[in-house]
Amino acid sequence: MYDTKMTTSFPIIDMSKAYTERKKLAKKVVHGLENEGFLFIDNVANLDYDKLLHACKWFFNKPIEFKRTVMRKFWNPENSNIYRGYFPVTEEEPCRKEGFKFARDVKDVDVTAAEYNRFYEKSPWPKEDGEFPFKEVLQETYEILHSTALEILKLVAIGLDIEENIFEDMFSDKPCSTLRIMHYPPWEGKPPKNAIVEDGKVVVFPEHIDKNFMTLLTRFDYGGLEFKTKDGSWAEVDPRPKSLVMNIGDIFSRMMDGRLKARTHRVIDIGTDRYAVPFFFTPRYDADIGVNFMDPEHRVEQYGPWVIDVIKNREK
Repeated sequence: MYDTKMTTSFPIIDMSKAYTERKKLAKKVVHGLENEGFLFIDNVANLDYDKLLHACKWFFNKPIEFKRTVMRKFWNPENSNIYRGYFPVTEEEPCRKEGFKFARDVKDVDVTAAEYNRFYEKSPWPKEDGEFPFKEVLQETYEILHSTALEILKLVAIGLDIEENIFEDMFSDKPCSTLRIMHYPPWEGKPPKNAIVEDGKVVVFPEHIDKNFMTLLTRFDYGGLEFKTKDGSWAEVDPRPKSLVMNIGDIFSRMMDGRLKARTHRVIDIGTDRYAVPFFFTPRYDADIGVNFMDPEHRVEQYGPWVIDVIKNREK
């Protein structure tokens, strides 16, 4: 189906060596983010890929009436959840995907977690039938990926020759990180014109750069993920079973004044159902994400107001 060169050139970061070969691994992480902008993350402790795929199929194989119970208010006015929960496939759009999104609920009530702040909205959960522990598996996965992302950040800091825990405070209390389970059904019939790209390829998720801090993506054994190379051409990310794909978003890149690269990527229709689980590692609402973060005199800029401005400008 693809007229795209395959690539296995991304650096492979073996997390089982995070303490035995710490400095070596740290330099490898930074070199990869300065160049390719993507990494393979191997040997994440306790991450159960089979259970995670089962969770995806358990939920997405349910009838739409079941999914409506956790559907966002935009699609189901009877529900109160706006930001988290289920979103359906939107017809005639180049994004052919449905998903369920949740986060770690905030226990402490303070000004940053006020009722009007959608970044701390309570996550809705579907009623389970005893067949599969859906909520338990996803919440366990969230915490595993959160810990993994923190450890990768420490490696980044070591590789940059700065204090190892310099980024930790941004995520230790009330992070805005979310986890999504995603289903990309194949196009049925002729796709809309805005989904057809060069050489007749068809996207199910158009090209974009992540706006968050860091993404850890579980792809299982599915292909379809492509990234834009330095010369502007597209290359498919080679499937790597039992491994995560890691990339950084706009926030981290701009904080590092562009030294670390946030790369453009997209998802191509593979002609069959595709499942993926992205973990969007995102700082707390009031965390400082100012440009050139390492400069003590940089202008402080809070994450929440910044991303709200980005969303408003995108909607204009």
